[in-house]
This record gives sequence, C-alpha cells and structure tokens, in this order.
Amino acid sequence: MEERGSAVGTPASRPVTRRSKSYGRSCVEAPSYFWQTPGHLTVLKIPTSRGAAKSQIITNKVDPEHIALLVKNEWKLSYVTPLHCFRHTQLTSYSKHLSAFIVAEKQQGVAVEVGLEAGFKVTFTAVLGLAETDEDAETVFIQIQSKPVFAAAADAPKVVWRGWLTCVNGDPEYLRSLPSDFVSLPLFCTSGPESLTTLVKSWFERAFDCNFGSLALNSTTLNWLAALWTGCHPTCNIRYLKLAWSLPTQPPLDVSYTVNPQDAWELWNSIHTEESTDDRIDIKEVQALMNGLETHFFRHFKIYLSAGTLVKVSTALGSAQLDGKIKIGNSEYITTLLTLLTECALLKMLT
Repeated sequence: MEERGSAVGTPASRPVTRRSKSYGRSCVEAPSYFWQTPGHLTVLKIPTSRGAAKSQIITNKVDPEHIALLVKNEWKLSYVTPLHCFRHTQLTSYSKHLSAFIVAEKQQGVAVEVGLEAGFKVTFTAVLGLAETDEDAETVFIQIQSKPVFAAAADAPKVVWRGWLTCVNGDPEYLRSLPSDFVSLPLFCTSGPESLTTLVKSWFERAFDCNFGSLALNSTTLNWLAALWTGCHPTCNIRYLKLAWSLPTQPPLDVSYTVNPQDAWELWNSIHTEESTDDRIDIKEVQALMNGLETHFFRHFKIYLSAGTLVKVSTALGSAQLDGKIKIGNSEYITTLLTLLTECALLKMLT
C-alpha cells in the first residue's frame, strides 16, 4: 500500500482564531454546547429525521484497494477531539515518528501483544474520496506491520494493526467554527491488539494535543441502522435482519431474533410509504418499525423485548453492536453508515 498525501485533504478555509493548545482537554465548558468561539456558538442537536440510505458505487471516487481495507473487518470505535496542526501533507513524516515511538515504548518495557518482533513499520495513507462536503477532512488510514525476530529474510512483514480516522458529513456549522490550525476527524476505528491501540492513541495525544474516548453506541443508533438497512432491501438484498436483545432477568436473558428480509421490508414499506416527501425518515417511523417487530415477537413467545436493551443489529450490509463494534459488509452503503457514526462521535465529545 503506497503512502499518499493530499494538499486539499485538510480544510483550510476557516477563520483564524487563536486558542491555547489545551483545546483537546478543555474546549467544552458545558454539556449543551459543543464549540465556543468569540461571538459564535455552535449547538449540535440530535436529528429526529435523516435521509434514506442511497446506494453509490463508492469505488468510482475512492481507490478500490482502500475500500477493500475498510470492509469485512470488525472495527472498534472511539472518538477523538480535533487534531492540532495535523497536516495531510505530512503523512510520510508521521509514519516515521509513530514507528519510532512504538519501538521506543517497547524498549522501555511497554507490553506489545504481537510476539517477538524485530521492528515495526507504520504507514499513513490518505483515503481520498470518502469526504462528502468541503468541510470534511479526508480519511486517514494507518497500518502497522511487523516481522518476527526469527522470520526468514524472504518473509513479508505481517500486518498486526489497522486503524483509520474519518469525518463523513460532519456538522458543517461546527466544522466551520474550528480555528484553521485544527482538523476534525472525530471517528477513530481500530482493529488489532489493544496494546497497540493504546500506543497509537498516546502518540496522537502527544503529537496533536487531542483526546480519545470510547465510543459505545446506544439503542437509538441501532434502531436507526435497522431501519436504514431494511429500507435498502429492494435495491440491495440485505439477506437477513438479525437483532439481539439483552433482557434484565435473573439470570440475564439474551434473545436473538432473525427476521426474513422481505417480511421486514413489507413492514417498513407499510410505515414509510413511497409518498413520503423528499425521502426522509422520521424517528417516529423508526420507532414504529421496532414496535412492529417487538409486537410480532411477543405474539409468538410472550416476551416483551421492549423491556430489554437492543445490543446488536446486523444485515448483509453490515453490523453494529452496543459496545461500539462495527463491521462494514457492503461498500455501496458505507457513506450512510459513516455519516451516522460521525454524528455519534461528535455528540459523544459533549460528555
């Protein structure tokens, strides 16, 4: 995978407002305000409606090799505050610095759960084309490779960790309010040993004065995904709709509920009719879908799923879990998923 830089990947058309480098730790003064600058206030609201998922051939604007890195893997989600003085044109330099940092930390006794390694090679790559607006910064993919001490000279290095930072359809008012020396890539997805994830986060925090936090999802987000993905069935066979609940019984009861995709679509079509204006989905329609599924389940098993917590939703298009793990199953609807997750990351930074 070749390293790429983008001179246009870092939005620069923002008013310059000087702030201290403690931004990542102290920019939020109260839970109701997201970003404050002199004479300007941005309030981020939880939307009650959103556009229906639309298919797009993403490989027409994004390198297919880059898309292949994002799909099929399971990713653990985090959020990250804006990066101070991050530049997409410096990715080669960042690769060298992070590699040296990991080696130095390991030499100081930090445990790295990948075996006996001779060294680490880090690659930063700009994934151009995922950004949907002028305010979105281009996605950055990070890959760490390592070669065991006793490997043969001809053996290729092994990929031991992957991660990426992204912003897709981020709140435009918030993004425009950022000073020009901050870049917002609020969604951080990782796959690999937790020890390496911790080191990568530590390096970013030192290099760009940012903070990371765990991004757990909530049942409302999972409900949205169930509705958005079900609505895709006529144009892209979702194959199944699998839902999992955890019920607060003694002992706790886990319920797995698999719905025939055509049945799920017919229920959704009876709720969200073709006459719906501008093809937007309202939260009340999402709630009606889930209520319909829960009512059907109760008729057969006399169990109130509404008394529990929805913990996972999955289709052939992807899966998402309450604990902040996701899998992208189909690249044609990746924008819909990343838009929702970017929103979740930005909202989480309030707390």
